Amino acid sequence: MDVPAARPDSEDAPPTQASLRGLRARWRTASLAAGWRFPSDWALPEVDAVCAAVMAKGRVEAAETALAGLARARAAAGAGLAETLADLAALHAVLGHGNDGFVAPDVDATPARLLRTTALAWADVATDQLVHTEVTDPLTGLPSAAYLRTRLEEVYRAAAARERPAADDHVLLVVSLDLSAVAGFPRLTGMILVADAMRSVFDSGQSVASLGPSVVAALVPKDERVASHGVALRRALHERLAVDAQLADIGRPRVSAVRLPATHELACDLMAHLARA
Repeated sequence: MDVPAARPDSEDAPPTQASLRGLRARWRTASLAAGWRFPSDWALPEVDAVCAAVMAKGRVEAAETALAGLARARAAAGAGLAETLADLAALHAVLGHGNDGFVAPDVDATPARLLRTTALAWADVATDQLVHTEVTDPLTGLPSAAYLRTRLEEVYRAAAARERPAADDHVLLVVSLDLSAVAGFPRLTGMILVADAMRSVFDSGQSVASLGPSVVAALVPKDERVASHGVALRRALHERLAVDAQLADIGRPRVSAVRLPATHELACDLMAHLARA
């Protein structure tokens, strides 16, 4: 799509600041009208790069590189794909109507090449963020139950390949804390201290996860160290919980070795049951 050049008397002349500000303002207005949710988040340095590229080249298609940069910045800032494409449609509508006032952005009317460029650039960043996002419990910092379910699936597949029960090679060491008598900050502190104890004992590759508000578990190899791990865990829990008077009064945490059931599906059911215990 052709757009009015900022300096029609010289095709290669840089656009004026006034023309850039005008395009930017019309684009922002159209994008907000199209449903951009948080006005304060719209302005990014890459927006100015797109405006400059469009005004300098006289064609929005010539701004593909700048549009891709903006799409990546939108994804990094947390904007969704639908919102990012609607923002692109707003720019396209503004350029198509000049200074005619109100415009109606339409994603379906935006050139497919620009949509593809923007969507692919957005997806590159969004996918990378998804891959590198850790699934963790925000309170304890431990991996969530979803992580442990995935880890158990690997264990069961490996056991099936060896044609032996998963319970022959691994066991769940489960810690549950009765926090019914405490509330507020001490309750949060209790689980943080339990998580710290788990990390200190299982620090050589074992899978530790938070199963529920007051339950954590470790998937450990079933060998001669299981008993010593249990003893070390009880000692670590006592040392940490004893520093808080309210937590010291709730009694000892329950530490138990739980045998893995026959299938991964049953193991997931077991985890759900333990989380409610």
